[in-house]
Amino acid sequence: MLGAAVARSTRRGRVTPPELFDRTAGTATGTEDRADSGPPAAQGHRARLRARLLAGGIDALGDHELIELLLMGAIPRRDVKPLARSLLQRFGSLAGVLNADPRALARHPGMGDATAAALCVVAVAARRQAREQVRAAPVLSSWQALLDYLAIDMAHLTVERVRILYLDTRNMLILDDHVGDGSLDEAAIHPREVIRRALDIGAAALILVHNHPSGSPEPSRADIQITHRIAEAGRLLGITVHDHLIIARSGHISLRSKGLI
Repeated sequence: MLGAAVARSTRRGRVTPPELFDRTAGTATGTEDRADSGPPAAQGHRARLRARLLAGGIDALGDHELIELLLMGAIPRRDVKPLARSLLQRFGSLAGVLNADPRALARHPGMGDATAAALCVVAVAARRQAREQVRAAPVLSSWQALLDYLAIDMAHLTVERVRILYLDTRNMLILDDHVGDGSLDEAAIHPREVIRRALDIGAAALILVHNHPSGSPEPSRADIQITHRIAEAGRLLGITVHDHLIIARSGHISLRSKGLI
C-alpha cells in the first residue's frame, strides 16, 4: 500500500516522502517520528527514554529526563539534556520548572516561545485536572483534593496571591475568586466586600486562601487578624468561614486546625 501511495504521488509530478505515511495503515501520520531526526545516538537515547516512561510509570525517569522528553518535541534536532539540567539548576526543581513564569522560561538561554509552551502545557493540564476534581464533590468531604489543587496552583508562585472559595449550602464550589496579588491585609481584601460578594452569588460559606512565596506557611499576625474580621462579618450575616489556608512550597497550614478560627 505504501508503494502504491508513492506511485500515485509520482504520477502527479511530486513524491510524498515515505516517512509521512504510517506503515501499517498507509495514511499520513504527521511528524511523530520525525522529531527523532538527528544523529543515530540521539535517536536511540530518545527512544529509550520513551520506552522507560511507558513501561515504568511515575518513577521510571529522573526529573531532568522528564524535562528532556517535554523539550524533544519542540527541539527535534538538538541534544536537550544540557538544557534540561540548566533549567533544573535555575528553577530549583521539576515543579519549579513546570510552574515558572512563561516569560522567564522563554528568556532562558536555549529556550524560546515554543519550548516554553511545551513545558507550561503540563502545569496547565495538571491545574485543570485538579480543579475538576475539586468541583466534582463537596469541598469539605474531599479536602485532600482541594489541598492538591491549591498546591499545584499556588505553591510555586513568586507573588502573594489572595483568593476566596465560595461554597453553597452543600459545600459545593460556586466560585474560585482571585481577589488580587499582594500581602493579605485590608488594603487588598476588605471583609465587607468579601461578605457582600458571598451574598450576591448566594454563597453560604467560604474558605480564604493565600500563599507565602517565602516558602513557609506560618501565619502572620495580619493573616490572623483579617481572618477574624471576615469571620465576624460573616457570622453577623449568616456566612460561615470554614477555614483560612496558607499555601507554600514547604506545605500548608489551616488556621482552623491550629485553633485560630
